[in-house]
Amino acid sequence: MSFGTIEGMDQSSPATQQNNGTAVAPGHGAQDGGLPAGEKPFRHLADAGWTGLVESGALHPSWAAALAQESPALGTVVRWLATEEEHGSRILPPAPALFNAFRRPLDEVKVLIMGQDPYPTPGHAMGLSFSVARDCRPVPRSLGNIFRELHDDLGLPTPAHGDLSRWADQGVLLLNRVLSVEAGNAGSHRRHGWEEFTTAAIRAVVARRTPEGNRPPLVAVLWGRDAAGVTPLLEGCPAVTSAHPSPLSASRGFFGSRPFSKVNELLAQQGAAPIDWSL
Repeated sequence: MSFGTIEGMDQSSPATQQNNGTAVAPGHGAQDGGLPAGEKPFRHLADAGWTGLVESGALHPSWAAALAQESPALGTVVRWLATEEEHGSRILPPAPALFNAFRRPLDEVKVLIMGQDPYPTPGHAMGLSFSVARDCRPVPRSLGNIFRELHDDLGLPTPAHGDLSRWADQGVLLLNRVLSVEAGNAGSHRRHGWEEFTTAAIRAVVARRTPEGNRPPLVAVLWGRDAAGVTPLLEGCPAVTSAHPSPLSASRGFFGSRPFSKVNELLAQQGAAPIDWSL
C-alpha cells in the first residue's frame, strides 16, 4: 500500500531504491533523513508513500496495521507539506522525525500525553509532544514548567535535558494533535488534515483489547483546552486534566496538579506497572 492509491502518486517505495549509488529511506539520518544533498526531504517522504514509511521503520508495523485506512488522507497531508517546502517554507520537525511518536509498538501504549502542535523554534521539535532534542538549551518554558511540576510532585531532580524518549520507551505516547508546523509560525498547520490522522491514532489506542476482550491499562493526560477536546474519543478512559503548562496558564491550575503521581495511581488501579518519570 502507498499514498499513490490516490491522485496519481508514485506507487513505488524509495526505501528500496538507489539514488546516485546511495540508498535512501525516510526516517533515517539526522536532519536530512539520509537524503542526498539538495533533495527535498518532505518531497522524498511523499514519494516514498505508505510503503516507504513502513519499510523505513518510521511507522511501527502495529501502527501501520491500525492506521492503514488513513493512508490516502495522510498522503494528502504529506503532499501538502512537500508543496509548502518547495515554496520555501521551513517545516518542523525535520522529515525524519515527523512520525517519531509512532516508532514504538501500539500494543505497549499505556499513557497518552496530548500536545497541540510542535514547537515552532528550529532545533526544538523532534516528533514527540513537549519533548526537545537532547542538546537543546535552554528547554522551552512549557517543558521547564513540566519539569518544575515533576520535581514538586515526585521530588525528582530537574532533568539535565529535555528529551522525553525515555518516557516513550515505557509506553507513554507523546502525541501532538498536529504533527508539523512552519518554523516561527505556531499553529500554522492546523486544519490541514493532521487532526483526522491523530483522531484515528487515538481511536486505535482506545480500541485495543486483550485476548480476553478487556481494555488494556490506559491513562490519558490532557493539559489545556485543546487537549481536553479529545475527551469524547477516550470512551471513558481515565484522564488526568489540568491547565496547560504554558507560562500563560501554568499558574492557573497546572502547578500543583501532581499529574505524574496521579497517572501512576491510575495505572496501579488497572494492574499496570508505574512509569519511571526520571530522565
